[in-house]
Amino acid sequence: MDRISTASAYSTALGNLMQAELAQTNAGQQLSTSEAANNLGGYGAGAEALTAMQATQTQVTGYLNNSQVVSAKLDMQNSALTEVSGAATSAVQAITQTLAAGNGTTLMQQLQDAYGSAVNGLNSTYNGEYLFAGGQVNTQPVSATSLSQLASAPSVQSVFNNDQRIATAQLNQNTTISTGFLASQVATPLFTALQAIAAYNQGPNGPFSGTLTQAQSQFLTQQIAGLNTVQTGLNNVVAQNGQAQGEVTNVQNSLSSQQTMLQQLIGNTTGANLAQASANLQQAQLSIQAAGQVFQALNNSSLINSLTVLPALP
Repeated sequence: MDRISTASAYSTALGNLMQAELAQTNAGQQLSTSEAANNLGGYGAGAEALTAMQATQTQVTGYLNNSQVVSAKLDMQNSALTEVSGAATSAVQAITQTLAAGNGTTLMQQLQDAYGSAVNGLNSTYNGEYLFAGGQVNTQPVSATSLSQLASAPSVQSVFNNDQRIATAQLNQNTTISTGFLASQVATPLFTALQAIAAYNQGPNGPFSGTLTQAQSQFLTQQIAGLNTVQTGLNNVVAQNGQAQGEVTNVQNSLSSQQTMLQQLIGNTTGANLAQASANLQQAQLSIQAAGQVFQALNNSSLINSLTVLPALP
């Protein structure tokens, strides 16, 4: 006797079919995206930990991006400060050569070139902002661009336009460093020394226009000692900037390691087992085929197919 299909049998087969289709969809998504789920709900109890790791990763990435900006700024500062330090070196060399030759004809031009290099370094910009202006980032920190302007200035401090705000940078949650230098802080000793020489050149014992007098030689010899001290101080400033560069590099390395670790942890949590997903997909496809065959069998065993059509009454 043939079995007659029922509504409950259809319902069971339909449930199995829907479950198989859902399994097929999930397995297909895992294979196409390589992720275990497409929303936090799919990770169950691991969702909270995943959210925390993603938040930490965002924070670490932000610090790492900021450190790259700070590193680029410090690189620019290193070039500028090296130029200022080099100006002091050039000034010492120019005076030493003048004393050796006993002739000061080219001395002031050489010192002007040295001063110009120092001003160029101090007026350097990064991303359109002056590096050594403190908070006055849109104002050129050194206004006297020639040695004659420096000599005629009422004071060395009057040629500087920077304020006293020194830039800092937060490298990570626990580390903040000073990254800024002020033009007046860096160059006051150098400008003071050069202003004194320029004033002497314009005074009663000047100018340095030919063979040096005994008074001129004695004066220039005294200036070398002061400029050597200035040069040492500027080299220390360059070293301070280099120390900041080293600290930024160390923090960057640490942040990069944290970022890599978090990426691995997140990947382990969200990454799909592709081999298992492939097997699940095949199983789901077989289940769908089986459910289809069941539906076909239920359709063939319908009560309607078992009813006998009676002949019409006369």
